[in-house]
Amino acid sequence: MRYIPQVLSHRSDRDDWSTRHSVLATARRTAALVNVLAEDLPDPAAVAEVLRDHGETGPLDLTADEVAAMRAAAAMLRPVFAAEHADEAAAALNHLLREHTGPLRLTSHAGTTPWHPHLDRDDDAPWGVWLLTSSCMALTVLVWDRQQPPGRICASSACDAVFIARGSGPERRYCSRRCATRERVAAHRRARTAGGPGEGRRSPEVGAVPAENQL
Repeated sequence: MRYIPQVLSHRSDRDDWSTRHSVLATARRTAALVNVLAEDLPDPAAVAEVLRDHGETGPLDLTADEVAAMRAAAAMLRPVFAAEHADEAAAALNHLLREHTGPLRLTSHAGTTPWHPHLDRDDDAPWGVWLLTSSCMALTVLVWDRQQPPGRICASSACDAVFIARGSGPERRYCSRRCATRERVAAHRRARTAGGPGEGRRSPEVGAVPAENQL
Protein backbone atom coordinates (compact mmCIF):
# COMPACT_ATOMS: atom_id res chain seq x y z
CA MET A 1 0.00 0.00 0.00
CA ARG A 2 1.39 3.36 -1.00
CA TYR A 3 0.87 5.75 1.90
CA ILE A 4 3.19 8.58 2.94
CA PRO A 5 6.86 8.11 2.01
CA GLN A 6 8.51 10.13 4.75
CA VAL A 7 8.92 8.99 8.36
CA LEU A 8 6.27 10.54 10.60
CA SER A 9 7.99 11.82 13.70
CA HIS A 10 5.51 14.24 15.28
CA ARG A 11 2.21 13.53 16.99
CA SER A 12 0.36 15.94 14.69
CA ASP A 13 1.75 14.11 11.64
CA ARG A 14 0.60 10.78 13.02
CA ASP A 15 -2.82 12.13 13.91
CA ASP A 16 -3.20 13.56 10.41
CA TRP A 17 -2.14 10.24 8.88
CA SER A 18 -4.62 8.34 11.05
CA THR A 19 -7.44 10.67 10.06
CA ARG A 20 -6.78 10.32 6.34
CA HIS A 21 -6.40 6.54 6.57
CA SER A 22 -9.12 5.77 9.10
CA VAL A 23 -11.57 2.93 8.51
CA LEU A 24 -14.29 5.33 7.39
CA ALA A 25 -11.95 7.28 5.11
CA THR A 26 -10.75 4.03 3.54
CA ALA A 27 -14.33 2.84 3.06
CA ARG A 28 -15.29 6.11 1.38
CA ARG A 29 -12.26 5.80 -0.89
CA THR A 30 -13.44 2.29 -1.76
CA ALA A 31 -16.87 3.60 -2.78
CA ALA A 32 -15.33 6.35 -4.89
CA LEU A 33 -13.06 3.87 -6.67
CA VAL A 34 -15.85 1.35 -7.24
CA ASN A 35 -17.80 4.15 -8.92
CA VAL A 36 -15.04 5.47 -11.15
CA LEU A 37 -14.05 1.92 -12.11
CA ALA A 38 -17.62 1.01 -13.12
CA GLU A 39 -17.01 2.50 -16.58
CA ASP A 40 -16.41 0.02 -19.39
CA LEU A 41 -13.00 1.59 -20.07
CA PRO A 42 -12.03 3.59 -16.98
CA ASP A 43 -9.65 6.46 -17.66
CA PRO A 44 -6.39 5.89 -15.73
CA ALA A 45 -6.16 9.65 -15.15
CA ALA A 46 -9.64 9.69 -13.59
CA VAL A 47 -8.75 6.78 -11.32
CA ALA A 48 -5.53 8.52 -10.29
CA GLU A 49 -7.51 11.69 -9.52
CA VAL A 50 -9.77 9.75 -7.15
CA LEU A 51 -6.73 8.27 -5.42
CA ARG A 52 -5.22 11.73 -4.96
CA ASP A 53 -8.53 13.08 -3.68
CA HIS A 54 -8.40 10.39 -0.99
CA GLY A 55 -4.86 10.98 0.20
CA GLU A 56 -2.50 9.07 -2.08
CA THR A 57 0.78 10.90 -2.60
CA GLY A 58 2.99 8.35 -4.33
CA PRO A 59 3.55 7.78 -8.07
CA LEU A 60 0.21 7.37 -9.85
CA ASP A 61 1.18 6.56 -13.43
CA LEU A 62 -1.39 3.80 -13.68
CA THR A 63 -1.21 1.49 -16.68
CA ALA A 64 -4.20 0.08 -18.52
CA ASP A 65 -3.45 -3.37 -17.04
CA GLU A 66 -3.34 -1.96 -13.51
CA VAL A 67 -6.65 -0.19 -14.01
CA ALA A 68 -8.14 -3.39 -15.42
CA ALA A 69 -7.03 -5.28 -12.30
CA MET A 70 -8.54 -2.57 -10.09
CA ARG A 71 -11.77 -2.75 -12.08
CA ALA A 72 -11.93 -6.50 -11.47
CA ALA A 73 -11.43 -5.89 -7.75
CA ALA A 74 -14.16 -3.23 -7.76
CA ALA A 75 -16.58 -5.68 -9.38
CA MET A 76 -15.89 -8.19 -6.59
CA LEU A 77 -16.60 -5.52 -3.96
CA ARG A 78 -19.94 -4.40 -5.43
CA PRO A 79 -21.96 -7.29 -3.87
CA VAL A 80 -21.00 -5.97 -0.43
CA PHE A 81 -22.72 -2.68 -1.30
CA ALA A 82 -25.70 -4.53 -2.78
CA ALA A 83 -26.33 -6.45 0.46
CA GLU A 84 -29.69 -5.66 2.09
CA HIS A 85 -28.80 -7.08 5.49
CA ALA A 86 -25.70 -7.54 7.65
CA ASP A 87 -25.81 -11.31 7.08
CA GLU A 88 -25.55 -10.81 3.31
CA ALA A 89 -22.74 -8.29 3.63
CA ALA A 90 -20.86 -10.60 6.00
CA ALA A 91 -21.27 -13.54 3.63
CA ALA A 92 -19.94 -11.51 0.70
CA LEU A 93 -16.97 -10.31 2.73
CA ASN A 94 -16.25 -13.77 4.14
CA HIS A 95 -16.02 -15.08 0.58
CA LEU A 96 -13.56 -12.35 -0.40
CA LEU A 97 -11.52 -12.82 2.77
CA ARG A 98 -11.35 -16.56 2.22
CA GLU A 99 -10.57 -16.52 -1.49
CA HIS A 100 -8.64 -13.32 -2.15
CA THR A 101 -6.79 -11.99 0.89
CA GLY A 102 -3.83 -13.07 2.97
CA PRO A 103 -3.68 -13.45 6.75
CA LEU A 104 -4.03 -10.32 8.88
CA ARG A 105 -0.68 -8.68 9.57
CA LEU A 106 0.73 -5.40 10.88
CA THR A 107 3.12 -3.25 8.89
CA SER A 108 4.83 0.12 9.23
CA HIS A 109 6.18 0.06 5.65
CA ALA A 110 9.73 -0.17 6.97
CA GLY A 111 9.14 2.63 9.46
CA THR A 112 7.64 5.12 7.00
CA THR A 113 4.11 5.00 8.50
CA PRO A 114 2.49 4.23 11.85
CA TRP A 115 1.73 0.56 12.42
CA HIS A 116 -1.51 -0.50 10.77
CA PRO A 117 -3.18 -3.75 9.60
CA HIS A 118 -2.98 -5.21 6.11
CA LEU A 119 -4.63 -8.17 4.44
CA ASP A 120 -2.37 -8.28 1.39
CA ARG A 121 0.70 -10.49 1.42
CA ASP A 122 3.25 -7.81 0.59
CA ASP A 123 3.66 -4.07 1.17
CA ASP A 124 4.26 -3.58 -2.55
CA ALA A 125 1.20 -5.51 -3.70
CA PRO A 126 -0.20 -4.59 -7.12
CA TRP A 127 -2.90 -1.95 -7.28
CA GLY A 128 -5.71 -4.45 -7.82
CA VAL A 129 -4.69 -6.52 -4.81
CA TRP A 130 -4.24 -3.36 -2.74
CA LEU A 131 -7.73 -2.12 -3.59
CA LEU A 132 -9.41 -5.42 -2.79
CA THR A 133 -7.58 -6.12 0.46
CA SER A 134 -7.68 -2.60 1.92
CA SER A 135 -11.37 -2.37 1.05
CA CYS A 136 -12.15 -5.72 2.63
CA MET A 137 -10.43 -4.58 5.81
CA ALA A 138 -12.40 -1.33 6.06
CA LEU A 139 -15.78 -2.79 5.07
CA THR A 140 -15.34 -5.71 7.48
CA VAL A 141 -14.68 -3.35 10.39
CA LEU A 142 -17.77 -1.30 9.48
CA VAL A 143 -19.99 -4.40 9.50
CA TRP A 144 -18.48 -5.38 12.85
CA ASP A 145 -18.93 -1.91 14.31
CA ARG A 146 -22.41 -1.12 12.99
CA GLN A 147 -23.94 -4.62 12.63
CA GLN A 148 -25.44 -3.54 9.32
CA PRO A 149 -24.33 -3.36 5.68
CA PRO A 150 -21.51 -0.83 5.28
CA GLY A 151 -22.98 0.78 2.21
CA ARG A 152 -25.69 0.85 -0.41
CA ILE A 153 -26.29 1.20 -4.14
CA CYS A 154 -28.14 4.39 -5.06
CA ALA A 155 -31.92 3.84 -5.18
CA SER A 156 -32.28 6.15 -8.17
CA SER A 157 -33.36 4.33 -11.31
CA ALA A 158 -30.91 6.47 -13.28
CA CYS A 159 -27.87 5.80 -11.10
CA ASP A 160 -25.94 2.75 -9.89
CA ALA A 161 -23.31 4.54 -7.78
CA VAL A 162 -22.36 3.03 -4.43
CA PHE A 163 -21.91 4.94 -1.19
CA ILE A 164 -21.05 4.39 2.46
CA ALA A 165 -24.09 4.41 4.72
CA ARG A 166 -24.43 6.52 7.84
CA GLY A 167 -23.75 4.85 11.15
CA SER A 168 -27.02 6.12 12.64
CA GLY A 169 -30.04 8.24 11.78
CA PRO A 170 -32.48 7.83 8.87
CA GLU A 171 -31.44 5.25 6.31
CA ARG A 172 -29.74 6.85 3.35
CA ARG A 173 -31.19 5.79 -0.01
CA TYR A 174 -29.39 7.95 -2.56
CA CYS A 175 -25.73 8.60 -3.34
CA SER A 176 -26.21 12.37 -3.58
CA ARG A 177 -28.67 15.20 -3.03
CA ARG A 178 -28.96 15.49 -6.81
CA CYS A 179 -30.27 11.92 -7.13
CA ALA A 180 -32.60 12.36 -4.15
CA THR A 181 -34.07 15.55 -5.62
CA ARG A 182 -34.45 14.03 -9.09
CA GLU A 183 -36.35 11.03 -7.72
CA ARG A 184 -38.55 13.21 -5.50
CA VAL A 185 -39.49 15.41 -8.47
CA ALA A 186 -40.19 12.34 -10.62
CA ALA A 187 -42.40 10.84 -7.90
CA HIS A 188 -44.34 14.08 -7.63
CA ARG A 189 -44.89 14.18 -11.39
CA ARG A 190 -46.14 10.60 -11.37
CA ALA A 191 -48.52 11.46 -8.53
CA ARG A 192 -49.86 14.47 -10.44
CA THR A 193 -50.41 12.37 -13.55
CA ALA A 194 -52.19 9.63 -11.59
CA GLY A 195 -54.26 12.12 -9.58
CA GLY A 196 -55.92 13.77 -12.55
CA PRO A 197 -57.27 17.35 -12.70
CA GLY A 198 -56.51 19.54 -9.74
CA GLU A 199 -53.34 17.77 -8.73
CA GLY A 200 -51.25 20.38 -10.54
CA ARG A 201 -52.21 22.96 -7.92
CA ARG A 202 -50.65 20.97 -5.07
CA SER A 203 -47.29 22.06 -3.78
CA PRO A 204 -44.53 19.54 -4.55
CA GLU A 205 -43.56 19.71 -0.89
CA VAL A 206 -46.86 18.36 0.43
CA GLY A 207 -46.29 14.90 1.81
CA ALA A 208 -42.75 14.79 0.42
CA VAL A 209 -39.86 13.37 2.39
CA PRO A 210 -37.20 16.07 2.75
CA ALA A 211 -34.20 15.39 0.51
CA GLU A 212 -31.84 15.64 3.45
CA ASN A 213 -33.63 12.68 5.10
CA GLN A 214 -33.34 10.62 1.93
CA LEU A 215 -29.57 11.08 1.91
